[in-house]
Amino acid sequence: MKKPAIQRLAFLTPGNYPDNDPAAGFEKTLQLFEFGEDIGFDGAWVRQRHLEPGISSAAAFLAAASQRTRRIELGTAVIPIGYESPYRLAEDLSTVDVLSRGRLNVGLSAGTPPHAETLGALVFDGDWRNFDFSHERVLRFVRNLKGEPIGAPGAFVEFPGGRVTPRLQPYAAGLSERIWYGGGSLRSAEWAGRNGLNLLIGNVTSGEDTDDFFEAQLRQLEVFKAQAGHGRVALGRVIVPFDSADPATRQRYRAYAEGRNERTGKPHGECRTLFARDLVGPSEAIVDTLLGDPVFAEVEELRLELPYSFRHEDYEQILSDVVERIAPVFGWAEKLADTKPARSAAR
Repeated sequence: MKKPAIQRLAFLTPGNYPDNDPAAGFEKTLQLFEFGEDIGFDGAWVRQRHLEPGISSAAAFLAAASQRTRRIELGTAVIPIGYESPYRLAEDLSTVDVLSRGRLNVGLSAGTPPHAETLGALVFDGDWRNFDFSHERVLRFVRNLKGEPIGAPGAFVEFPGGRVTPRLQPYAAGLSERIWYGGGSLRSAEWAGRNGLNLLIGNVTSGEDTDDFFEAQLRQLEVFKAQAGHGRVALGRVIVPFDSADPATRQRYRAYAEGRNERTGKPHGECRTLFARDLVGPSEAIVDTLLGDPVFAEVEELRLELPYSFRHEDYEQILSDVVERIAPVFGWAEKLADTKPARSAAR
């Protein structure tokens, strides 16, 4: 097996907050984006979740993050397209990409969105069970981003500033090439590759004809590459080094990992969902485990999936240890520019 080589290093944060103080949680997550940029990370991603104390509107949050950062890529993993209008979402995310000067990456998923039994009647007019939740909804979103003329040939829109051909505004050049699909099955990986999307894979996947997590994910990667050619792949793993943590924090990390071990090593539910084991411990042990990860060896982009409900200082310690002790082993070097923007001392 070849040695892994990291070309891009990113992190994914849940963006969670106290239920009674969302503003404080959002501010801490914005500060984490600033911190990640300062220590050299290439990308910072957020989850979009509904009905949870977290980020329910990735577009709104990343618009704010675009004004607090300068270099780091901004991403969302993933937006359930079923709840979104492919046109309105394209407008919102094009706006974010323009504000960030071309740094946005958009992760999407299709299928019936989470909590549909609870939210369906609030989001949709009529019977949501007959609504289109297919992959075609993702493709409509991508086509809108391309900024092609809308309406009949020769149509125009008049406004106080003049006359224009109707198309998506603002048009964000290149954003349609930075669309990612959250894959977790052979079908989704093949579809993403065939339609020219990039692929997000993580520590959860479907077991298809195998109970081996890595074998299942390698098959998906093989199918994607056969279709995509040069499409990007970003691998997510839960990585929690504790080298610079105090003893109490190390014990808390161990307890977190032990509480999740039961789900690994066996399929769950009708989809035979498989989970990779969280990597918690000293960096040297984590490096050894990653060297034995056959999927990691096949990709060039690593995305740290930060655990839920950790403290802000925990996240900063984890990111720092990864940058200093783990990523360099795999050929990644800090990308700190000499002109790094100064940060306010009052965070």
